[in-house]
Amino acid sequence: MSLSVKDLVVEIDGRRVIDGISFDVPDGARLGLIGESGSGKSLTALAILGLLPDGATATGSIRWDDTELIGMPDRELARFRGDDIGIVFQEPRTALNPIRTVGRQIAESVRIHTGAGKREARARAIEEAARVRLPDPESIVQKYPHQLSGGQRQRVAIAMALACRPRLLIADEPTTALDVTIQAEILKLLLSLVEEQGKSLMFITHDLAVLAQVATHGVVLEEGRVIESAPVSTLLTAPSSPITQGLLRDATATLWRPEGGDR
Repeated sequence: MSLSVKDLVVEIDGRRVIDGISFDVPDGARLGLIGESGSGKSLTALAILGLLPDGATATGSIRWDDTELIGMPDRELARFRGDDIGIVFQEPRTALNPIRTVGRQIAESVRIHTGAGKREARARAIEEAARVRLPDPESIVQKYPHQLSGGQRQRVAIAMALACRPRLLIADEPTTALDVTIQAEILKLLLSLVEEQGKSLMFITHDLAVLAQVATHGVVLEEGRVIESAPVSTLLTAPSSPITQGLLRDATATLWRPEGGDR
């Protein structure tokens, strides 16, 4: 078992915004958290990584293997970020430092978590840029975020998240800001990297059609509560809750499907 979340409660300034969420992400699993804006999806991810905003507190249990993360000092928790759990945020424009080259940012992640020297980390940055299918990796790592397209910036964010080979990747609505064509490319890339490296995936989205491309099990949230948990195939064909039924009606279906058939 990689990640186990049990009875997670998050309060912000005394207001309960996550109310008893529980789910597991076993090794190699692809789980999706889905719900409308404000349902608690992103806060759940931030709680896992110990990155909740000021004024927020988390109780319950978040276990990584046999280690309890809730209550762990930040310095200790930091070693799990990147090494064991990587995250790709929704908007790379805000996640990337605008005054540093993208190669330096990828290399910095490698140096922090592996202790690699400057030359080795730069070589790894080029290698990771190639792994996420960025064109001309040796040239592109010398560029700044504003010189890249939205899809390229998201590929850089994925490279940073995977550079230290974490066992679990959390992807927080990583395609929302992209057009449909680029969205399909990023989803396909994420899925191929996760499968190729044998990683677990926790994918966060508001779009059931998108979730169907990358996850096999879905957890539906509303107002900080789990209202349905089922295989994605069931959510698509026989959703039991009105919220899931609404998500299915609102799904922005895409024509792209992973190579090899349905998932």
